[in-house]
Amino acid sequence: MENKVVVLLSCGTDNPNRATRAFFLAKVAHQEGKQASVFLLDEGVYLAREGIGENLRSATGDSLDDHLAYLQAHGVPIMVCTPCADSRRISSPDLIEGARFATGVELMQLISGAAVISL
Repeated sequence: MENKVVVLLSCGTDNPNRATRAFFLAKVAHQEGKQASVFLLDEGVYLAREGIGENLRSATGDSLDDHLAYLQAHGVPIMVCTPCADSRRISSPDLIEGARFATGVELMQLISGAAVISL
């Protein structure tokens, strides 16, 4: 069984259920002792902007911010696709605590030998 879990998210505020669920699953993976990380691409990069996830909730009532706070408090890496962010004019000062830019090469290295959850 894999010890690394990468949650890959390509949607953002356009799909609050999937967006919230991605952060929830990363939280659960970490709580289960997995080496969890989140990689945001396409519309998902908007969630790395400060304040964007504050009022985002899934249909079940889960708050993206609650799951994000857990990930931040436990140092779970949140990576943001660099070209996706660049094309959406998101820069380093815009990023939430614990998020950093990453490349496709880093994503390939990250998912090697990992269980991948794509939302």
